[in-house]
Amino acid sequence: MALAIFILQLVVYIVTFPMYFLHFLGLWSWICKRWFPYFLSRFSVMYNTQMASRKQELFSHLQEFAGPSGKLSLLELGCGTGTNFKFYPPGCRVTCIDPNPNFERFLFKSLAESRHLQLERFVVAAGEDMREVADGSVDVVVCTLVLCSVRNPEQILREVRRVLRPGGAFCFMEHVADERSTWNYFWQQVLDPAWFLLFDGCKLTRESWKTLERAGFSKLKLQHVQAPLSWTLVRPHIYGYAVK
Repeated sequence: MALAIFILQLVVYIVTFPMYFLHFLGLWSWICKRWFPYFLSRFSVMYNTQMASRKQELFSHLQEFAGPSGKLSLLELGCGTGTNFKFYPPGCRVTCIDPNPNFERFLFKSLAESRHLQLERFVVAAGEDMREVADGSVDVVVCTLVLCSVRNPEQILREVRRVLRPGGAFCFMEHVADERSTWNYFWQQVLDPAWFLLFDGCKLTRESWKTLERAGFSKLKLQHVQAPLSWTLVRPHIYGYAVK
């Protein structure tokens, strides 16, 4: 099986050689950072439609984690185009963090359609280093389709725990590696190197549930599901929440 994966990966490398050549020249990242927000703005509409019930379930209890003031302070990590805004409770104060500044115009478009929210600020930064967010300053951190593409998920979760107040929650929804005995996992391995470049660092084979289990939260509620998505490779999902 390992030999078959290697041979098929080699075929994929050959077919996608122009992309790898641009990556070698240092140009691919520049291209990807600019086209990816356009792709995500369209993909997010489909994703929200197909995952609406799961997202409503995930975000239905956000207000329960509000602090003494009753106003929910929420940090969205890897906010992208603001696709989650419509699921947040009225009056929610939102801080958005994303390393790609090209998402800003899409983010403000989503905000204009979500008048029930208050945007505190948009910070251009990687989730591994959220120094602009104070310790224990937010009630909830939200992260959807982000852990698959970050460089250091362990450091991300350390930062999440740092910025959460005691009793605060980390809500997540991520696509992950399929069970290792499946054909889908076989193809995830074959296509992972090209997928990584094409979709801005996204990893098909990341087992994010293991990272969450080791992160040191006081409570973790996590479910594995097969999402009703058109793209088979990203159907394996986890979602749930963790409490600091």
